[in-house]
Amino acid sequence: MSTTLTGAAVGGVLAFAALAFGFWGFVLVALLMALGALVGRVVTGQLDLRALAGVFTGRRTSS
Repeated sequence: MSTTLTGAAVGGVLAFAALAFGFWGFVLVALLMALGALVGRVVTGQLDLRALAGVFTGRRTSS
């Protein structure tokens, strides 16, 4: 799936959530989509949580 099509699908889901559930439903759907993307990256190995935790605790730099 191309990035344009993915962006359009995400926009459609968020627009539906905003219309159906109001502002807080929109915020909840957006947060859950971001959490799902984060979990997907961890599962596929594209994101190392130990390195990310090291950056936030000041033990390592991001570069």
